[in-house]
Amino acid sequence: MEKQRIRYIFSGDVQEVGFRSAAFQTARQLGIAGWVKNVFDGTVEMEAQGTAAELDALLSELKRTMYLSDENIKSEEIPLTDENEFHIR
Repeated sequence: MEKQRIRYIFSGDVQEVGFRSAAFQTARQLGIAGWVKNVFDGTVEMEAQGTAAELDALLSELKRTMYLSDENIKSEEIPLTDENEFHIR
């Protein structure tokens, strides 16, 4: 399956609630590459690279465990990189 890379911006109550840890653990379990970090404006930014099915599973799990709704998530497809692991910045 073809891989893609998506940049996500999560807003709402996403800092200080274990969001980065949850994203890290789920991405690692799914074999997704990329990173996640807190941003000074209170949002969390994440770049995730994997198949469409893997990225859908990551987003579904974060929505479920972090109680996110679609209006709290912005996303855009960006160019692939040669990253092989997921990490917290």
